[in-house]
Amino acid sequence: MRVVGTEAACGTTSGAASNFGEADDVRLVNTGSTNRLVTLTDSSANTVASFTLIAGEVTFVRKKREEKIFAAHAEVRAVGVVTP
Repeated sequence: MRVVGTEAACGTTSGAASNFGEADDVRLVNTGSTNRLVTLTDSSANTVASFTLIAGEVTFVRKKREEKIFAAHAEVRAVGVVTP
């Protein structure tokens, strides 16, 4: 895995969602002690998918470059990555 940006708190609304440098793959970590909803949207802010990220969990999401991610709380942090 190669990091292609700087880890940052996820936006907490669809208007504040990020495509993380148009990365195809994004690493997410829930730094908090509460499970948090993570939402993937298209370029028009329509929900494509959502899932619960367990407290303390790290996961990777593969998305289209134009799709964006936001979370229910800024405790969810993310960064674009390149995976083999």
